[in-house]
Amino acid sequence: MVKQTTIQNEISLTGVGLHTGAEVKMTFKPAPINNGFTFVRVDLEGSPVIEADANYVVNTQRGTNLEKLGVKIQTSEHVLAAFVGCDVDNVIIELNASEPPIMDGSSKFFVEAIEKAGIVEQDAERKYYVVKEVISFTDETTGSEILVMPADDYQVTTMVDFGTKVLGTQNATMKNISEFKSEIANSRTFSFLHELETLLDNGLIKGGDLNNAIVYVDKEISPKTMENLKVAFGKENISIKPNGILDNLTLHYPNEAARHKLLDVVGDLALIGIRLKGKVIANKPGHFVNTQFAKKMSKIIKLEQKNQIPVYDLNLPPLMDIHQIMNILPHRPPFLLIDRIIEMSDTHVVGMKNVTMNENFFVGHFPDAPVMPGVLIVEAMAQSGGILVLSTVPDPENYLTYFMKIDNVKFKYKVLPGDTLIFKCELMTPIRRGICHMQANAYANGRLVAEAELMAQIAKKQ
Repeated sequence: MVKQTTIQNEISLTGVGLHTGAEVKMTFKPAPINNGFTFVRVDLEGSPVIEADANYVVNTQRGTNLEKLGVKIQTSEHVLAAFVGCDVDNVIIELNASEPPIMDGSSKFFVEAIEKAGIVEQDAERKYYVVKEVISFTDETTGSEILVMPADDYQVTTMVDFGTKVLGTQNATMKNISEFKSEIANSRTFSFLHELETLLDNGLIKGGDLNNAIVYVDKEISPKTMENLKVAFGKENISIKPNGILDNLTLHYPNEAARHKLLDVVGDLALIGIRLKGKVIANKPGHFVNTQFAKKMSKIIKLEQKNQIPVYDLNLPPLMDIHQIMNILPHRPPFLLIDRIIEMSDTHVVGMKNVTMNENFFVGHFPDAPVMPGVLIVEAMAQSGGILVLSTVPDPENYLTYFMKIDNVKFKYKVLPGDTLIFKCELMTPIRRGICHMQANAYANGRLVAEAELMAQIAKKQ
């Protein structure tokens, strides 16, 4: 079992945003299990949180930009790539501006900060999505394509062709995520001179200088443009090297552009929210095609997870039988709605109920066409979750469990006499102060019959 990880200590970096030119302080903080990557805007009232989620991508102009409830995070990809590349799962990223510092245009300084902060394992299993078939997305306008195919590890290959002589065609490959720190992280962002002119004319790259972006000169520089560049970058002289790169910047690799595109792919696909076991191949990748692919993958994965039916051997002795359940739960027939606890860990519980025609509720619901009331299915899921939260105290018999909130309840199929219900409840956040927030699913006949987000709290009996 591979465990989730977070950083050991918090650490801060300062710099300027590439497009805003604003001074930025960014702080990485340890995060609880299943947190993923979350951005926190500490400069705004209430310190709003934006999860690194593909569904929050609002535009991809010169970077991957997120927005939730009007709160924005710009150019998130280099930071996210650093955490994936360092094999970190859960981090809180605090910012006092909308944009992380650009640093040198790569992930190098973020990787160094993560390593300085230290990485620690957490008491929860890392989740993976194992790719079983080819999944692809194509941008018909640009011809850019990205796909993932089955593989034992997370691998990425990028192929870059902008149709320019100065850059040509480049490829880059990462065969294992362990290669990211040494082979990919220090690859800097790049731009073409014609793009640079447009960005300057539109007031962008205010924080840019010739040390955080490789500029490929794909056209003749006019004296006016040369003067504008001198002013923009605060330099007395600007020259073009023989390899067609502006000023005196030295490439780290002949294919640094392709490696940076690979870095961007790793950062953008972090927005899927789960680790991939598969090989990604990206032809002419860009933030738009990357994030559209991330959205598609996220949707596919959520649908599969929702429809994935857990299988348990009901012939094995249960973890808890009805007598042990009654020693913990205060409920009694006819309102005790679980018969067994099959499985339990610190973060999940699996319960079971045999639905028979002898149930009291079938007398009136409905006598001629008996159907288990949906509200009782929710209650049964909650009782299973109650076992989980009550197991955190040494004397559960002295506590009661109360609902605080029920959200996103959906009923998919009828539950009838003779069905065996399986309830799986997983923590959405760690249990704190006796409060349990969980995703609960109910299964019967090999399919999902109901689901809900439940929040409950235990309180000591008076």
